[in-house]
Amino acid sequence: MELYADAVAETPHGVTVTLDVTAGAKRSTFPAGYNEWRRSIKCQIAAPAVGGKANRAITDLLAATFGVPRADVEIITGHTSSSKTVAIAGISRSHALTRLNASGT
Repeated sequence: MELYADAVAETPHGVTVTLDVTAGAKRSTFPAGYNEWRRSIKCQIAAPAVGGKANRAITDLLAATFGVPRADVEIITGHTSSSKTVAIAGISRSHALTRLNASGT
């Protein structure tokens, strides 16, 4: 089984990705590991969790990682939580897993 497979689900418009976010890290890193208990991909963001700065940084980082426009990345649950579900439009689950495994630590 692929490392991040449990955290990525196919949808009619793309995929959803389950994240475990740490805001205020030394540097932004994605993927920063895998949380097997939460079945989520770890994401470290340098921006603080104040005024939506971390959420904007997450959408920017995921858009760059998956090679999609920022407008195709949307946080759908967990806006004020460290556990988030993010929808990414226009990509397949296999493409997402390929990009994650290529970027993975």
